[in-house]
Amino acid sequence: MLFTDEKILELELKANDIRKSIIEMLLEAGSGHTAGPLGMADIFTLFYFHILRHDPKNPSWEERDRLVLSNGHICPVLYATMAHAGYFPLEELKTLRKFGTRLQGHPHREYMPWLENSSGPLGAGLSQAVGMALADRIDGSTSSATGEKAIDKFIYCFMSDGEHDEGNSWEAIMLAGKNKLRNLIVVVDRNNIQIDGFTENIMPLEPLADKWRAFNWHVIEVGGHDFRALNEAVEEAQAIYEKPTVIIAHTIPGKGVKEFERDYKWHGYDPDPKDKIDYAMALKELRTLGGKIRSEHQ
Repeated sequence: MLFTDEKILELELKANDIRKSIIEMLLEAGSGHTAGPLGMADIFTLFYFHILRHDPKNPSWEERDRLVLSNGHICPVLYATMAHAGYFPLEELKTLRKFGTRLQGHPHREYMPWLENSSGPLGAGLSQAVGMALADRIDGSTSSATGEKAIDKFIYCFMSDGEHDEGNSWEAIMLAGKNKLRNLIVVVDRNNIQIDGFTENIMPLEPLADKWRAFNWHVIEVGGHDFRALNEAVEEAQAIYEKPTVIIAHTIPGKGVKEFERDYKWHGYDPDPKDKIDYAMALKELRTLGGKIRSEHQ
């Protein structure tokens, strides 16, 4: 599919709509994670509206790509994107974190079976994705690393930078590298924050790219808000035949709302009633952003 300037404009506007939905959900719920969902909105938009092979009308389609969300606390962006893609009505987004809702504070397959995984404990998602990639090989959908047969589907795993603090993440990285799981593509949200502060103060991760390379991964670093560069990174990852690929996407936490950007306070924040003004301000800012996006493309 051609990646034209018109397509980029379409994706930018869709990402802005998804950000508005995220703020509306959090405002209604009165709790939840803000910075990560806003920061990952561009990446989710690119995948669900351009890259993923999927069918919202047939979510159990066997030949679909799999997208595993490891850092499940950013699920507002997952739910908002899936709703905008047609998996369920937009009105349901207002039930986030409500009693009896399908939209739990962490994704839960028991309530929403078209999710690829349930999540909660950080670091577990990559292990789940590795298991899916291995199962895909056993089923004969892909060859080992010889390029004997084309890949029928890709397993994508989105994970945070902070969950690299979990040993389970590195066990999965080692296993995937050892087995040369070329159908596995990981996207790391490198936003440099976690709940207690900046990652490099809490538990320094750098040189992060070199660490992944040491475990036999192909590594790509890219700006997490540049649709063209992101798309090229995914295309490069899909063309790698001898090893799995990780895309380290440098994102801005809270992207789209100036007051939230790069402030780790908004990683996970339950606002007091008086703080609802912050969300109302954010929604107003995002509502005016669509016109700015259009004017920039004229």
